[in-house]
Amino acid sequence: MIDRNDLGSWMEGAPHEPDYVKGSSIGLPAEGPGSVAPFWRRPAALMIDWLLCMGISALAFQGDALANLVLFVVVNVLFLTLFGATPGQFITRTHVVPVTGRSPMILRAFVRTFLMLLLLPAVVWNRDSQPLHDVVAGTAVVTY
Repeated sequence: MIDRNDLGSWMEGAPHEPDYVKGSSIGLPAEGPGSVAPFWRRPAALMIDWLLCMGISALAFQGDALANLVLFVVVNVLFLTLFGATPGQFITRTHVVPVTGRSPMILRAFVRTFLMLLLLPAVVWNRDSQPLHDVVAGTAVVTY
């Protein structure tokens, strides 16, 4: 018979490897420029981008909700394709880099942005601190 001690407990947390370095399986350094961005920078950059889009929408489109979404998609796809970072990511000193595959950045940016709007892929993360929308797009958010 299996004992509770054989299975562990939910109180012990998720299984993890103590020596594992986030980003190592996708070829990123452990720390410094090019390493996985700290968690707090992602929501900070997202909030800056949303506030920017909402401000532009309020001025140009009377705050229309659809205009907010369209502006968010345009800002993300345009800035990620041209510069590798959105305005919020520039401010938080992060940028998006391709880590797998050979698809063009415009396609990666569109896939990443579309999945981010679905919300669920943005809250499911892997052990490399990559949300699902980055895994699918083959990108990672790193510091510089």
